[in-house]
Amino acid sequence: MKILILGGTIFLGRHIVDAALARGHEVTLFNRGKNNPDLYPQLEKVRGDREKDLEQVADRKFDAVVDTCGYVPRVVKQSAEFFADRCRHYTFVSTISVFSDLTKGGIDEDHPVGTLDEPTEEITGETYGPLKALCESAAEDAMPGRVFNVRPGLIVGPWDPTNRFTYWPARFDRGGEVLIPDVPDEPIQVIDARDLAEWTVHALENDITGVYNATGPTEPFPWRDLLRECTSAAQPKDPVRPVPVSEDFLREKEVGPWMELPLWIPAEPDSYGFSRINVQKAVSAGLRFRSLGDTVADTLAWYREQPERDWPAGMAADKETQLLEEWKSR
Repeated sequence: MKILILGGTIFLGRHIVDAALARGHEVTLFNRGKNNPDLYPQLEKVRGDREKDLEQVADRKFDAVVDTCGYVPRVVKQSAEFFADRCRHYTFVSTISVFSDLTKGGIDEDHPVGTLDEPTEEITGETYGPLKALCESAAEDAMPGRVFNVRPGLIVGPWDPTNRFTYWPARFDRGGEVLIPDVPDEPIQVIDARDLAEWTVHALENDITGVYNATGPTEPFPWRDLLRECTSAAQPKDPVRPVPVSEDFLREKEVGPWMELPLWIPAEPDSYGFSRINVQKAVSAGLRFRSLGDTVADTLAWYREQPERDWPAGMAADKETQLLEEWKSR
């Protein structure tokens, strides 16, 4: 197949490229060349801004287009309309954040999505989900019956630039006392980028269309499983000593959920369903999951090769030490 990928050099995009190449497909990248421009020297690269430069491929036809970087409905509409006569299949990478109500578990693809009170293209915590939902509709309106709208949960694994999952294998690898939320049985759902990428290419090959929730695994795993796998993969000089800390204490100290303490979502009614998403439709359509242990081990191996940097997510070491001292003093 001839596949055009919008993006393709940061995280999920590069895994989709790898999966497509491994299966013998011909891949072209369309992006601005601002991130990892030297990646994939063997591939054709078209440099441009999708809002104004798509005419560079106006005389081309592709079997499939993969949109990994659409956030604004107007832009997605423009892209999908442009490729409507130039490709057979269009993948749009959306998110489970489209859902408007997360108070119940088992949310499937028919669950209501969020809406905007006022038209906007500004991406914030409140508008991100509704904008993605509008992007889904824009793509489907432009190419009825030919769009694969995939809704991942938290995407994790090697090349993740966010640290929202990587924090835990890396923190355990550092050793010593580790602050962990005292929620051993609370569920977690994530999707390894490589599993999502392989399934996306499978969908292109098999003309799978429609809307699919795509987080995992089929049954959420509890926090205790994540911590066990992080312990198993770690090789710290100072043995790991997890210190469970109550959610009440974390709230009292205004510890930020999700980003400051990655994966932790306080047990509140409004977020109950976030880690209990129904993915059976995707599983029935071929989505498969590698083991949590493999994801943890591979992510840690990748992290060890990374240079020092300021990661967007994760708790600062000095704050963790201070919080642990205060917690133990009680």
